[in-house]
Amino acid sequence: MTQSVMVLGAGMVGVSVALHLKRRGFDVVLVDRQGPGEGASFGNGGLIQREAVFPHAFPRSVSELIRIAKNRAVDVSYHTTDLPGFAVPLLRYWWHSEPARYQRTVEAWAKLIETCVDEHLALAEGTPAMDVLRPIGWLRLYGNQQALDAALAQAERAHKEYGVNYRALDAAAIAEAEPSLLIRRPGGIHWTDPLSVSDPHALVMAYFHLFAQEGGRFALGDATTLAQAGSGWRVQTQEGPVEAERVVVALGAAAEKVTKPLGYDPPLFGKRGYHMHYRMQGNAVLNRPVIDTDSGFALMPMRAGIRLTTGAEFAGTDDEPTPIQLERAEPVARKILPLADRVDAKPWMGVRPCMPDMLPVIGPLPGKPAVWCAFGHGHQGLTLGPTTGRLVAEMMSGDAPFVDPAPYRPERF
Repeated sequence: MTQSVMVLGAGMVGVSVALHLKRRGFDVVLVDRQGPGEGASFGNGGLIQREAVFPHAFPRSVSELIRIAKNRAVDVSYHTTDLPGFAVPLLRYWWHSEPARYQRTVEAWAKLIETCVDEHLALAEGTPAMDVLRPIGWLRLYGNQQALDAALAQAERAHKEYGVNYRALDAAAIAEAEPSLLIRRPGGIHWTDPLSVSDPHALVMAYFHLFAQEGGRFALGDATTLAQAGSGWRVQTQEGPVEAERVVVALGAAAEKVTKPLGYDPPLFGKRGYHMHYRMQGNAVLNRPVIDTDSGFALMPMRAGIRLTTGAEFAGTDDEPTPIQLERAEPVARKILPLADRVDAKPWMGVRPCMPDMLPVIGPLPGKPAVWCAFGHGHQGLTLGPTTGRLVAEMMSGDAPFVDPAPYRPERF
């Protein structure tokens, strides 16, 4: 008999889960309070990051902590009044970043990252999704030789241990690759495996259209109304109540609003981020995404223009936007590239769903086997959506999962 599933959350992860479940014969309804791909998936840096086998650990050097504490950086900002709410997850994040524990995280994280490009292409081949996937990688620049040498050593480790490919570039090679850059850097790394996404929202929509074409349904609704209904589950939508036998929570940073009433309160925390698009002056171009390490932000060539994306802002999820990082970054960005006018009327803001051990939560809810988790991917929801979708669908179907799901199980917290 066909089993029914509600997938709560229509970002890259939720859409990918819904599509994979539909292809395995489930009757699937996708529910979100807004249109598909309009949350955090809309505004990210637009990279399928095959190279990202080392998740970002909590800073452990005193000098770095002092720099962040001054709250004047481009890459990290915080609301002082909201910091107490981050105390427990950030302490756990620091604890999990201890070198031995961090290495265990890397091993589990890399198993997911290693699959990301193949899983995206498996969904995208022969569809309009291919129009926005560019096999051009991205470029990270370094302002001093010491930082470059350390990065190259880690890149070589990523290559040997996890099959990541890269090219080392000197100053001349950088200038040849990106002739419109206004700065000179002694060297950089061109990560050649990642896919650059010229329109992340269009990519989510391409996968969503596949889901709809194959018989999947979508409803605008409020996931926080989730309640048991007999042997199944019910959510209120604009079309009226929607019921299903099983549920997948793919709500990103808002997941705990649904899981906490069900008795599961993960140490999930959100990092807010912003972006703004810019036109380029004259005939200037940016051929591939660039991150200048010294500057602390990314510049991404998109359909809409050059997307400047910020680092992390620690603030209440529902606080008003405070795009101070963009204000700090824009003058620096204009010294890196010949940017012209802003394209957007106002900055975009989204929230990245992070876990203190840097691993997503994937699997059945403890004590509620009909409710499944698929959230907590940090900065890599766009990267890992199809991987997570396949993993969840295989597990819910009772098939052998293609990746060992044990490190991501919800009951680890």
